[in-house]
Amino acid sequence: MGLPTLEFSDSFLDSPEFRERLQCHEIELERTNRFIKDLIKDGNMLVSALRSLSLAVQRFSQSLQEFQFECIGDAETDDEISIAQSLKEFSQLLSTMEEERKRLIQNADDVLISPLERFRKEQIGAVKEGKKQFDKETERYYSVLEKHLSVSSKKKESQLHEADSQMSKDRQVFYDASLQYVFKIQEVQERKKFEFVEPLLAFLQGLFTFYHEGYELASEFEPYKQQLQFNLQNARNNFESTRAEVERLMKRIRSAEEDFKAPSCFTMEGYLYIQEKRPLGSVWTRYYCTYQKSSKMFTMSNTESRPASRQNGVVNGTPEMFRLRSCVRRKRDSIDKRFCFDIEVVERHGVITLQALSEANRRLWMEAMDGKEPKCIELVETREYDDQTYRVRAIHALVHKLPEKNRSMLDLLTNHLHKVSSHSDQNLMTVSNLGMIFGPTLMRSQEETVAAMMNIKFQNIVVEIIIENHHKVHRTDTAASPNLTPSSSWTSSQLTPAQQPSSVSSSTSSLLSSERTLSAKGNSTASLSSVKESRSPSIASSSILSSVEDAKALYSCEAEHSHELSFPQGALFSNVYPSVEPGWLQATYNGKTGLIPENYITYL
Repeated sequence: MGLPTLEFSDSFLDSPEFRERLQCHEIELERTNRFIKDLIKDGNMLVSALRSLSLAVQRFSQSLQEFQFECIGDAETDDEISIAQSLKEFSQLLSTMEEERKRLIQNADDVLISPLERFRKEQIGAVKEGKKQFDKETERYYSVLEKHLSVSSKKKESQLHEADSQMSKDRQVFYDASLQYVFKIQEVQERKKFEFVEPLLAFLQGLFTFYHEGYELASEFEPYKQQLQFNLQNARNNFESTRAEVERLMKRIRSAEEDFKAPSCFTMEGYLYIQEKRPLGSVWTRYYCTYQKSSKMFTMSNTESRPASRQNGVVNGTPEMFRLRSCVRRKRDSIDKRFCFDIEVVERHGVITLQALSEANRRLWMEAMDGKEPKCIELVETREYDDQTYRVRAIHALVHKLPEKNRSMLDLLTNHLHKVSSHSDQNLMTVSNLGMIFGPTLMRSQEETVAAMMNIKFQNIVVEIIIENHHKVHRTDTAASPNLTPSSSWTSSQLTPAQQPSSVSSSTSSLLSSERTLSAKGNSTASLSSVKESRSPSIASSSILSSVEDAKALYSCEAEHSHELSFPQGALFSNVYPSVEPGWLQATYNGKTGLIPENYITYL
């Protein structure tokens, strides 16, 4: 499991989960920093003491063997796997050379020590400075926030307006520090993949010339070196293209309105101050709260550091869960606090008074609890296949499920690109370069998140395979392998719904949904011909007649095409049955018949 992705939108919530993910990156970066220090120390020993050369090389080799790269995301490209494996390859090479002790090591400082030290000081050092600033602004922001929230609502309107204005400035300073820190720490995590390995590669290349068998070893190492340089260049190119997209996303998130709501599995979440009754009055305690509209479950976790004590029958620090009964806005003249609202829950008598962080924040909580549609994003965990033949067969099966016009256009384009790549010795347009250029165009993600952008590399690989294997992919006399399970095909497992193609988009999206649908029904041996047969009129009619049902909408939906239905949450459908479009159902609502998303309804 790789390092978790840090979304810029999480900086606005500053949730405990976000802090935990951020800490994972900090621990990994500190581990890298310590490793670089040890590597530099070992390198200096190698230069300064020929007599201790054997011991130094052994330590150096062992360090490389034990260190393991951690890349952002759950899956790795072939380039990343090769880069991560490179340290172990270097270690094996050094073990072979250990017996040769009579050659002088020169220029090690220029090609190895200085670049690593520069990376550690300039890049990792910048992250440490960013963390100091972030921690400083965090402490300052919450201190100012608590003072701001304690301002009495009875003060003059001009004073309240001035306090709100100052609070907005302080909040923006905190957000800026958080966004810059998240951006820098992820940038350094990505940079180390090439800025870390390239000095080692250069050092090894120089070392060969000073060993008795250097020439032979260099000859044997040459093919691997070229492949690794290719992998490193790909990693660098992916980094450059992804970095621009990520920076653009960061700037857009930074300019978001105050009432911006980040994607979440909860209808609403964030910090609230909750009024707690005490023998000598009442206090306001900060809780991190979540609300799920579908289940009406409201949870609150005490995040303040206080000795464990029992209040209202519940021990501090233990998350409390309630089922929401009602939610009412508190009028300003009914309480000496701003931004307050009351809720009633099934498990307690009376009301619970809560204070939001601002008027916009209170509005979001009120809308969520009044039944506004939840915006949930489902993340689909996927995994990588290495066999090239398997990949080609999987992509072949998917391409031949595209509509005829879409498939013809894809055939025309990739045939042209295949011809262009055949002259790469002159035009430098290799299959890899073409995949990098046309991958984001043909298979652009439908949502702009860091996680989606980190997987641009997989889109490039899919397009690269289609170009390189054009004649195999577009052959009509090749059936899918009988052992090829649609749900386990490399393309469908690698591409989440947010990453499905947009240019060949709606058809390919349906195509990938079809793969998952077949998998869920257990059709592990389905071939392309069997899929076509399953869509034949006679079988479809039989299936429809035997499975017509009524259903109810779990969520509202706005139609994007004329053959789709628009409907509100709770809408009742009749004559519901599977359509020929994977993931969609045919249904009737208010006298109109059309398509509805399968995962938006529940059968009655």
